[in-house]
Amino acid sequence: MTRVLGIETSCDETSIALLDGTGDAVTLRSLVILSQDVHGIFGGVVPELASRAHLTAIEPVLRRTLAEADAELSSVDAVAVTVGPGLVGALLVGVCFGKALAYAMDRPLVGVHHMEGHLFATSLEHADAVPPFTALLVSGGHTMIVDVEAWGRYRVLGRTRDDAAGEAFDKVAKLLDLPYPGGPHLERLARGGQRNAVRFARPMLRRDQRPGDPDYFDVSFSGLKTAVLNQRKASEAGADQSSAKASAESWVPADVALAFQDALVDTLVAKTARAVEHLGRERVVLGGGVACNRALVDAMRERVATLGAQVYAPSGRLATDNAAMIARAGLFHFERGHRAGLDLNAHASLSLPGLIA
Repeated sequence: MTRVLGIETSCDETSIALLDGTGDAVTLRSLVILSQDVHGIFGGVVPELASRAHLTAIEPVLRRTLAEADAELSSVDAVAVTVGPGLVGALLVGVCFGKALAYAMDRPLVGVHHMEGHLFATSLEHADAVPPFTALLVSGGHTMIVDVEAWGRYRVLGRTRDDAAGEAFDKVAKLLDLPYPGGPHLERLARGGQRNAVRFARPMLRRDQRPGDPDYFDVSFSGLKTAVLNQRKASEAGADQSSAKASAESWVPADVALAFQDALVDTLVAKTARAVEHLGRERVVLGGGVACNRALVDAMRERVATLGAQVYAPSGRLATDNAAMIARAGLFHFERGHRAGLDLNAHASLSLPGLIA
């Protein structure tokens, strides 16, 4: 059995976890996630503030992690740390801290790709969320459909061509005058909306698309965001022309929120279902912050059930950026002899490892 200490600082969560295991038989001993509330003031993550907050928080978070696991630092067999993609200043805090720990304890160091961590996250709660499966990774910075043939063997089938799903949620939430981060607030608002009172087109989703087409699995949400913006501008223009009643009827925030969410969810579900059908997978694994959106999870389950597939979604704690998934991915790479040197660096952009044709 190997004990791995995981470190995650790719954006605005300072997280450290302790995990024991061998292969897919793992036990999460402790997980601490400290979110940075300061960014809510600015309506988005401020990279410099994120880096400084990580510097302040990372040692107390480590002490809390060890205390919750009732473990000593000396019991750690390996240190796994997120190296990218993400905010490079924030990543550097975790990478430097991880290298210092590994050097001081004379322990192996493993660098982990953030999105690969999300592939592993759901398996920490659902033992059956293991390869082969189709993965939908939906976060604030990334949206991609990945075929996971085996751990470490991935095919990226589709990805966003512009805004990520979580980014679109946050930007539309801002148009609806909702607080940051906007995704959860928009989801709650949408529950009070009237379906089909407003309707937005499903972006990059057409019936004449076929496997092999460049847009068959890809998604795009920039136009959907713009459609919401245009809806708001039209309502404001109507108000300026003394058409207050018509304007109010065309801009009911709950209706707009529901219409936006329906369009985004329908697109993600349809594209993922295409991947399931194309490759004959029987499992769909969701990952990333948007993976805990109940409308997405419920719609995905309903759609892929017709294809004979089961959906596995993480809890909110493991859907958000967290160190448990980094420790889990780190264990996989550690068991295969992967080691990083003290020249390990952080990367704002980084290709998913293990890609196959």
